[in-house]
Amino acid sequence: MTRLLLVSNSTLHGSGYLDHCAELIGQFLGRGVGRVLFIPFALRDRDAYAAQARARFAALGYQLDSLHEAADPRAAVQSAEAVFTGGGNTFRLLHQLYALDVLAPLRERVLSDMPYIGSSAGSNIAGLTIGTTNDMPIVEPPSFRALGLVPFNLNPHYLDPDPGSTHMGETREKRIEQFHEENPQPVVGLREGSLLRREGARLSLLGVTGARIFRQGQRPAEVPPGADLSELLA
Repeated sequence: MTRLLLVSNSTLHGSGYLDHCAELIGQFLGRGVGRVLFIPFALRDRDAYAAQARARFAALGYQLDSLHEAADPRAAVQSAEAVFTGGGNTFRLLHQLYALDVLAPLRERVLSDMPYIGSSAGSNIAGLTIGTTNDMPIVEPPSFRALGLVPFNLNPHYLDPDPGSTHMGETREKRIEQFHEENPQPVVGLREGSLLRREGARLSLLGVTGARIFRQGQRPAEVPPGADLSELLA
């Protein structure tokens, strides 16, 4: 049973690192997990990033190992009890996963019941591709193809159009519309403060801000917190 917790953002305005989703992380991992493998490659300073994540998960009662410290990254993934992939630049994250040749074993482990938590870039790579990330391509991965843990793409940090703005560039909605001119898969726009939880064939929208679902050739659909989105897994 595939188990996912895909968070839009790691820090919500007015709170600390992972504070807004800490309770949900604890519920998701439960007491059956003792150690979490952290994937820090979305940021450049991996030591500092790992220290931040290690302190936060320690406060939740979990020990944390960082993949950048592993002598054998593939073995670390294959033996992990659970994985948390942090946010940052999605292109850099995916590039390093390809470089270490851990993308395929990570996917296999998650599809074989290992719990996976992603935040921002870590949620982006759970989709079919990273084609709807907001990040700049500061490095070039071999492919945009990601983990494919869900049959759609994600857009974390989704921003609604501001009717009072004088900015003349494309809105986030317009950019996703352009994505659908070339790509068929749905896109889930996760506002900050929202997250997806998958338990096998059930997909739920959690958090406080809701999401927007984009499908090729259709008007975007607004979905509130608590919505059942299991149809997106079909």
